[in-house]
Amino acid sequence: MPENKPTGCTGDCSTCGSKCSEEKQDMRIPCGEFSEIKHVIGVVSGKGGVGKSLVTSLLASETRARGFKTAVLDADITGPSIPRSFGINTRAKADARGLLPEVTQTGIEIMSINLLMEKEDQPVVWRGPVISGVIQQFWQEVAWGEVDYMFVDMPPGTGDVPLTVFQSLPVDGIVIVTTPQDLVNMIVRKAYNMAKLMDIPVIGIIENMSYIECPDCGKKISVFGESSINDVANQLGVPVLAALPIKSSTAAMVDHGDVESIVLDGIKQAADVILG
Repeated sequence: MPENKPTGCTGDCSTCGSKCSEEKQDMRIPCGEFSEIKHVIGVVSGKGGVGKSLVTSLLASETRARGFKTAVLDADITGPSIPRSFGINTRAKADARGLLPEVTQTGIEIMSINLLMEKEDQPVVWRGPVISGVIQQFWQEVAWGEVDYMFVDMPPGTGDVPLTVFQSLPVDGIVIVTTPQDLVNMIVRKAYNMAKLMDIPVIGIIENMSYIECPDCGKKISVFGESSINDVANQLGVPVLAALPIKSSTAAMVDHGDVESIVLDGIKQAADVILG
C-alpha cells in the first residue's frame, strides 16, 4: 500500500473507494550492504521447456567473457538447473557478511536454492509467499560484491516469482525466450504483457531450438515448422535478438557442467544489444 494510505485502511483495495491504489509506488528493495549491483536483466518465458536457463547461462558466460563482473540469481526455486550447467555441486557458504555465492570457473557468481539443499534432487515443496521470500533473501542477504550485470533466471509463467522480481528488484529489462511453435504468439505475448503491466522494458526475444543445421550440406532445417517470431516481434515492436540452433554438442556440454565453453554466434549478437 502507498505510504499515504487513508486512516482505517484494511489493506483490501477491492472494498475501498480511495484512489490511493491508483498511485504508483516504488516497492523495490535495496541489495545488501556488501553488494553493489549495477544492472539486472531478467530472463523469462511464457511456458516451460524452452531453454530459458540455457539462455541465461549462455548470456552470463558471454558477458563474463567480455570482462564484466557477472552474476546469476537462480529464481527458479522449484526447478533450479543453473548450478549443474556450470558444474557446481558444492553447498554455499556463509561468513560475517552473509551468504556467499559460489563462483564458476570463469568467475561468474551464482546463487541457487540447490546450493542450500542437502541433495540436488531434493524437492522444494513450498507455497508462493515462501518462495518469494527466498528470492528477496537472495537479493538482500547474499554478499554479491561488485557486479556489473546480474542475470535472473525466472521460472516460466506469470506467477509469484516474476511478480516478486519485477516489484522488488531494480530490473533494467527482460529477455523473452521462446521456441518456433504455433504457441509462440501466446507465449511471447504473456511475458510481454506482464512486463508492460509492471513497467519493465522488453529488450528483445531469443528464439531457442530454431533449427538444426545439416552436418553435410549446412542447410538449416526447421524441425518445428516455419517460425513466426519475426511477425510477432514486429507486432510488439521489439527486436529478435537471436535464433539459436539445436545442437547435440550444446546439450552434452551443459550436461557435463561446461556451459561456459559453449560459443554461439546468436548469443554474441544478443549480448551486443543487451550490453549496449
